[in-house]
Amino acid sequence: MAGKAGGAGKGIRIDVAGLLPLVGATLLIAGGLFCVWQTWLIADEADAAERVRSAQRQAVHDIGEVIAARHAQVAKAAADPVLASIIDDHGAAAQRLKQLLPDSKEIEVYSGGLDEVVRANYREFGYAKAAQLMAALGSDEQSPVQSFLVGTERELSVVEPIGGPGAVRAYVWLQYPFDSVHTRFESIQPASGRIELRQGEGGSNLQLLTKGSTSPTLEDQGQRIPGSALYIYAALPKAFIVLPHSWPLTLVLALAGLAGGIALLWMRSRPRQVVVAEPEDMLVADVVREPPRLATPVRVLESPKAREPETVTVDPSIFRAYDIRGIVGTNLNAGVARLIGQAVGSLMREQGLSEIVIGRDGRLSGPELAGALSEGLRAAGVDVIDLGAVPTPLVYFATFKFNTGCGVVVTGSHNPPDYNGFKIVVGGQTLSEGAIQDIYKRIDEKRLDNSGGGGLRTQDIVGDYVERIASDVSAEGRLKVVVDCGNGVAGDVAPRVLEAIGCEVIPLYCDVDGTFPNHHPDPSDPHNLQDLIVSVQKTGADIGVAFDGDGDRLGVVTRSGEIVYADRLLMLFAQDVLSRNPGATIIYDVKSTGHLRKLVQDSAGVPLMWRTGHSLIKAKMRETGAALAGEMSGHFFFADNNRWYGFDDGIYAAARLLEIVGRDVDAGGTSDEIFETLPQSLSTPELKVAMAEGVSHRFVEDLRAKASFGDARLTTIDGIRADWSDGWGLVRASNTTPALVLRFEADNGKALERIKEVFRQQIHAMDPSLTLPF
Repeated sequence: MAGKAGGAGKGIRIDVAGLLPLVGATLLIAGGLFCVWQTWLIADEADAAERVRSAQRQAVHDIGEVIAARHAQVAKAAADPVLASIIDDHGAAAQRLKQLLPDSKEIEVYSGGLDEVVRANYREFGYAKAAQLMAALGSDEQSPVQSFLVGTERELSVVEPIGGPGAVRAYVWLQYPFDSVHTRFESIQPASGRIELRQGEGGSNLQLLTKGSTSPTLEDQGQRIPGSALYIYAALPKAFIVLPHSWPLTLVLALAGLAGGIALLWMRSRPRQVVVAEPEDMLVADVVREPPRLATPVRVLESPKAREPETVTVDPSIFRAYDIRGIVGTNLNAGVARLIGQAVGSLMREQGLSEIVIGRDGRLSGPELAGALSEGLRAAGVDVIDLGAVPTPLVYFATFKFNTGCGVVVTGSHNPPDYNGFKIVVGGQTLSEGAIQDIYKRIDEKRLDNSGGGGLRTQDIVGDYVERIASDVSAEGRLKVVVDCGNGVAGDVAPRVLEAIGCEVIPLYCDVDGTFPNHHPDPSDPHNLQDLIVSVQKTGADIGVAFDGDGDRLGVVTRSGEIVYADRLLMLFAQDVLSRNPGATIIYDVKSTGHLRKLVQDSAGVPLMWRTGHSLIKAKMRETGAALAGEMSGHFFFADNNRWYGFDDGIYAAARLLEIVGRDVDAGGTSDEIFETLPQSLSTPELKVAMAEGVSHRFVEDLRAKASFGDARLTTIDGIRADWSDGWGLVRASNTTPALVLRFEADNGKALERIKEVFRQQIHAMDPSLTLPF
């Protein structure tokens, strides 16, 4: 009985020595099976990639057959003898072609010199059509088939000359259904990867169709479909391979693991001889009795209460037309930044995107807001690459460099020091308008991903950015350039870039200071360029350039101290780009000079006026495939011949400007003489009328409904622009500050004052109390 009582008081004994072989065998077998799986993935990797490439080649071949058939049909119809006899009667020629090509949707015939296209109103005629026709003018190559939208339907179009080389009598523009291309593309299976049909190549191409997995990363180069402007891009599958890419090695590891595990199991299964020691007799008297212990009272600890989540109030007014912008400490703080990051991360996760780059300008609030933004992104399960304090263009550049397609810049741009905000790119598109409002709605409706697990790493991008520009742009003649960064974040980068392309740089306010102690970092305001003018004249520099607070806008003064407004800079850029890309589309905003339209047309380009706003301009560039765009505020967007990526970059624009100026200076000219060759009228800078938050947009809407501008041609895509034969005027609501923005231009002083007076009367009819700066 004594023996039983003693045994019952002992705990359960675990045979550790017996379990160790079982644990070891399990781990070895699991490791061996993992190595078997890795061996299969490595062996299949090349085959998986080849299956996707085979699908890519098949897509090029199959869609190429459709394109070739279209070209052949059109070429056969163009050789029709009846057509040749009536080709000068464009209406009759179009009817004849419709008989010969019954499956075409539209057919139009134009003169051999395309005079009617050059003189056309492109808003009514169609910008894409005009660009396609102008590109065919004077070209000996077959005009590529292109795709474009008609309402909500996508179509194909082609241009065919009638007549031999050097004796073109007419150009035929034909429109075909897109269905045949869509059907061929959808019939192709890209295995575990993805293929995409895109129009154009490089950073400004347009996605038309996609098929396959959403996770693989798209390759930088696509395969062109012969006879078209269409490309097939491939995204190769990415297998989860963590071992060295050598299947013999992984196979050996697999066999070793499996063999070792089986051996341990066999050893454990062998019977063991157990020697049991005879228990010694123990007398009750031998047992040492311990004094009874007092029961120790049990202390119950309360579970820690979950901390109540911090209540964060989000002001919807900070979500603007093409970015998020607020006043730090008033309607923008770390809590708001964290929610914005979580909302952006949630949007990314829905689109199958998992990595983003972030950066910030030099404002004092930048580190705290960027840190909170990063926390929100990682809370949504997104990996963050933090670039630190860099100009906005470097964040855009990093989205291409690291192939994330996603980026957020914490920046107040050209606004006062107490402002800050966010410029956001998701999936290669800069968010604007409805997409910006969706960020707010996600926060307001608490539709936020909270899966967590996002990683964080820091990365230096400045060296790569400088090298990329210097490898493509070169300024001749060793230009002397004064660089005014206004104590903005461009001060750490712009001088390095301009020195790298061959300039002698004289820095002015290039030390980064978020209080902006010398002048406001807004080069579109002439008052902020006075120190630059003085420095250029005192040092005898060839030219002076200025940047805004985050480095995406450019201002310029000539050697004599003349301020060159951005729309005149765009004229110079347009001539340079169109000299190598005739027929390209050039976009400018509603604040730009009326001379741009004629200059672009005279340079064999297609002019397109559009709404102000960097994200709106970039969206229009993707839609039209434009080679260049610019805004009166100083944003410039280069996408010509894949030299740059189509985002707004003041530093790169300065490099391209100095490339042009350097050629002339090297030939004995000056920066003043270069701009003297461009047409110019009397004009005002941007004039602003401050208003209460939200009032300016309602004011412009009411003015549009009630005002009368006589016989002027009105453009209302962004505010009200009234064009007369001798000048124009504009009033619009700013999307970055609570204010009206006005600008006027005319052929002479009398016309300028007349146009100002018309606007003065119309505005005062709405609100007589407004003090106007003109």
